[in-house]
Amino acid sequence: MSNNILVRPLVTEKLTELMENGHFSFEVQQSANKIEIRNALEKRYPGVKIKEVRTMIVRGKRRSQQTRRGRVEGRRASMKKAIVTLMPDSEQIDFFEEV
Repeated sequence: MSNNILVRPLVTEKLTELMENGHFSFEVQQSANKIEIRNALEKRYPGVKIKEVRTMIVRGKRRSQQTRRGRVEGRRASMKKAIVTLMPDSEQIDFFEEV
């Protein structure tokens, strides 16, 4: 069940700086709520104590492309992002150990 809720971890420059303070970000299913996200993370990463879960829906960006047949417009898919804050005495999540 946790594999269905957690889509992938998000790693950007800004989120990498937040990781040092115990904040981790994941892309989650649109239908997932905070309780399901917390349970999925505790199941996926045993030993992790979660203090807070914040969620947001990120709208897809507009995209356009010029082709031989003319201009093609579309959108990227929207996604739901969860930012998880860990307790200070909790183990840290290491995304790169599974690579």
